[in-house]
Amino acid sequence: MTQERTGVAAFKGNPITLVGPELKVGDSAPDFTVSKNLLEDASLRDYAGKIKLISVVPSLDTGVCDAQTRRFNSEAAELGDDVVILTISTDLPFAQARWCGAAGIDRVITLSDHKDAAFGQAYGVLIKEFRLDMRSIFVIDKNDKLTYVEYLGEMTEHPNYDAAVAAVKELL
Repeated sequence: MTQERTGVAAFKGNPITLVGPELKVGDSAPDFTVSKNLLEDASLRDYAGKIKLISVVPSLDTGVCDAQTRRFNSEAAELGDDVVILTISTDLPFAQARWCGAAGIDRVITLSDHKDAAFGQAYGVLIKEFRLDMRSIFVIDKNDKLTYVEYLGEMTEHPNYDAAVAAVKELL
């Protein structure tokens, strides 16, 4: 049976249901399979040995998601080669590629959770009512332990960018 959490998140003040566990700092980061493009998948193992900042957005084609992805793209330049920033959404891979091209995003890796919502379910961010992933941030160390977790209570709000970047810098 899949775990559901209600009353912990909202969309414009209306409660939504998140599917999956609530992860905490110190937990092992669950593996997942998402799409890099229509023919190729990616998993947590593909980024082994790197510090990973996972920025989860509902859809790149919305204002807050756009701003969140642009912010982490600009931060990526200063974090170095030991860090990978992954933006995960349920947008289709070709929509992500189109958006990145139009937005000039070249340092963040976009990955799609559209097929099975495996990431959303493993990280407890799948929104049952919309089949989108809830805005959240996860920082994972080189040994795949969670060192920073931010689940937003309101889907339309921005995450704490400074705290997420500081969590990455502490691992460098």
